Amino acid sequence: MAERRETLMDPKMEDLLTKVDSKFTLVTLASMRAREINDYYNQLGEGLGKIVPPQIDSVSHKPLTISLEEIEAGKIEAVARPEEEVVVEIEEVVALEIAEDEPVPDE
Repeated sequence: MAERRETLMDPKMEDLLTKVDSKFTLVTLASMRAREINDYYNQLGEGLGKIVPPQIDSVSHKPLTISLEEIEAGKIEAVARPEEEVVVEIEEVVALEIAEDEPVPDE
């Protein structure tokens, strides 16, 4: 059984920042995982089983707190996307924006 935390600021921000490379990564990772945990609890009765359940025992029932505790425990890690994928995605977005800005010829 999970133990109660001493303060409301647990896990500590300093401990969490040692697990990731930036505050932005921490916020993004925690929010993405919190959404997954929320989806897991919402689909429990449906028997779908596609979403990974919480990886730790926690006294908290809040998905964001559970996700931060998972990051602190090292159960969840950020994985950087390959640079080539990011460049290709940016080029596709720019191409779509250019196509939308071009006037449609009259027929």
